[in-house]
Amino acid sequence: MARLPRLIVPGQPHHVIQTGNNDQLIFRDTEDYQTFLGWLRTAAKNYKVAIHAYVLMPNHLHLLATPADELGLGQMMQWIGRYYVPYFNQKYGRSGTLWNGRYKTSLIDAEQYFMATCRYIEFNPVRNGMVARAQDYPWSSFGHHAGLRADGLIIDHARFWQLGNTPFEREAAYLALSEPALSAEEVAHISKALLKGWPLGSEQFQRTLQQRVKRQVLPAKRGRPFKLSPKAENPE
Repeated sequence: MARLPRLIVPGQPHHVIQTGNNDQLIFRDTEDYQTFLGWLRTAAKNYKVAIHAYVLMPNHLHLLATPADELGLGQMMQWIGRYYVPYFNQKYGRSGTLWNGRYKTSLIDAEQYFMATCRYIEFNPVRNGMVARAQDYPWSSFGHHAGLRADGLIIDHARFWQLGNTPFEREAAYLALSEPALSAEEVAHISKALLKGWPLGSEQFQRTLQQRVKRQVLPAKRGRPFKLSPKAENPE
């Protein structure tokens, strides 16, 4: 089924993924991760995009971000590519594209799916067998949310602030929330929405969103539209 045109809604969180071309490495050493994060921080500030969570994996990356306008998210990703791709190519003696096409994104219902998406992103290294615990992976925002280190890139979302009245309460609540891992069904649900470009939320959220943006936000059902029989159209 064809993916819908990318949907960007200002003031709403978006789950973003960018992958390496043919699953090739996009980060090879510590300098690569640090360089990318530095440019991400600059671009996010310049284009007014709030970064709430992230993970940089060797061959792909995830962001949870809220743009202030319809153009900011795309401009941020393009700006980073203009700087990071030449840096990477020059450093490793390669040429050509680094990314596997354009980034993909899924609009998130913050009330229902923000925290689950945060955990999905930050526990990616655990699910991939790279570390035993999320706090052992240095290139994600988990350390910030767990109170292990300050991360100047992160702007906490209102849903995170609702976890407690103090930083200690919020961090403790997030750690407790993260104890049960997401189920395979939850992971598959979030992954499918992201890769298809579908909004992730309740039916009410999707209906409200469709009315707000005045466009289709989910794929149409297969087959011809259902039509009443002539008798049913003219009940006696």
